[in-house]
Amino acid sequence: MHCEPPDMVCETKIVAAEDHAALPGAKKDALLAAAGALWPPLPAAPPPGPQPAGGAGGAGGAGPPGGRGLCIREFRAAEQEAARRIFYDGIMERIPNTAFRGLRQHPRTQLLYALLAALCFALTRSLLLTCLVPAGLLGLRYYYSRKVVLAYLDCALHADMADIEQYYMKPPGSCFWVAVLDGNVVGIVAARAHEADNTVELLRMSVDSRFRGKGIAKALGRKVLEFALLRGCSAVVLGTTAVKVAAHRLYESLGFRHMGSSDRYVLPGMTLSLAERLFFQVRYHRYRLQLREE
Repeated sequence: MHCEPPDMVCETKIVAAEDHAALPGAKKDALLAAAGALWPPLPAAPPPGPQPAGGAGGAGGAGPPGGRGLCIREFRAAEQEAARRIFYDGIMERIPNTAFRGLRQHPRTQLLYALLAALCFALTRSLLLTCLVPAGLLGLRYYYSRKVVLAYLDCALHADMADIEQYYMKPPGSCFWVAVLDGNVVGIVAARAHEADNTVELLRMSVDSRFRGKGIAKALGRKVLEFALLRGCSAVVLGTTAVKVAAHRLYESLGFRHMGSSDRYVLPGMTLSLAERLFFQVRYHRYRLQLREE
């Protein structure tokens, strides 16, 4: 499947092209102090464990000195496959979540399914067949969720996630970070500046499921907020179709405000066929963290 690459910001009117090291010391210290005042401290990193053989989780990257502890740093080209794997695994988790747990967000669909079961009973007078209807509907939801999610993954893995360095590390105003724990890449996040409204968009946040609950996602989110502060942007925005409540609580804990949701969002890879509309629904949520008034 061919997908157009996302529009990339090549230039910003503020300090998007500056590295942190290029900022005057007093200015950088003041901005970082402001960031510290906005968000409470993270929980301490887990105690260091033994260094795994082979280094950085097969990604060829290096973690913090000695390979121990949690470190959030800029992406390196050798970590391409590790970052793609974490992104892929995180998106694949959306299949059962969207198919089953996500049904609770769509009462009209629930009502339609109930009517189909009632119609089956009215036509057949068979309790067995009527009881099989919900199972069949859920099976179809799983099938179409998998179909759409795999199509979305195909788009993403052949667009920005095909060459992270080219899409996020080279254009001014964009960046991609990895979380490295004990020498292993365990999380990712990206940022892309939008010059038109002076905002930064948080993208591609995902943490390896084996390392969740350690504050890694919050540390990645704060790195994007720091990135936006250092560049003088007015706000950080994000959009998500996440079903899990924990994801939304994470955004709120970082200071984001929920700006609304829509059931009409078209996920890349959707065909909008009648069957797809019947068995695949997704709710798109918008969040915004205002850093300063324009």
